[in-house]
Amino acid sequence: MKIWHLIFNLCILSLFLQCSEMKVPVKTNSMNTETSKNNPYYSRTDKTKLNVSNDEWKNILSPDLYAVAREAATERPFTGKYNETDELGEYYCAVCGNHLFRSSSKFASTCGWPSFFQSEKDAVKYKRDSTHGMERIEVVCGRCDSHLGHVFNDGPEPTGVRYCMNSVSLDFVPDSESQR
Repeated sequence: MKIWHLIFNLCILSLFLQCSEMKVPVKTNSMNTETSKNNPYYSRTDKTKLNVSNDEWKNILSPDLYAVAREAATERPFTGKYNETDELGEYYCAVCGNHLFRSSSKFASTCGWPSFFQSEKDAVKYKRDSTHGMERIEVVCGRCDSHLGHVFNDGPEPTGVRYCMNSVSLDFVPDSESQR
């Protein structure tokens, strides 16, 4: 019986680690509105591919956002501002303003990070991630190549995938604000 308990605990630990990065965790609770105000590349309408150096991004982005978006760090689980958000609205890249997700594709995955089962068409790109002894698929913004999180094949229907995203990499605009 003890061996099954050990196997169960190892499986739970493995699932938890799938979503997280082993880099220095980032604890965030602040909104990214100041970053977008001071960011000349931030636009919710411009779809032009960006080619901005990390040195320039470092001068524009907050330290927490830079660490996650440009160095692929991660937030601590269950601390992100959008982990439990269930309001209707749109999610954008916090670095460049690219439209990423509609809230209707968000679901409660209980992994500790906001999770979605579908991205907007052509909003994200995928990269192989072999870091930390794991094989994963990294999700980056299709416009600015900023790290958003990872995607896994354990999500709900209709897609069966789970986009596990860092809140700090997202900006959320509630439907109630966008109709003003």
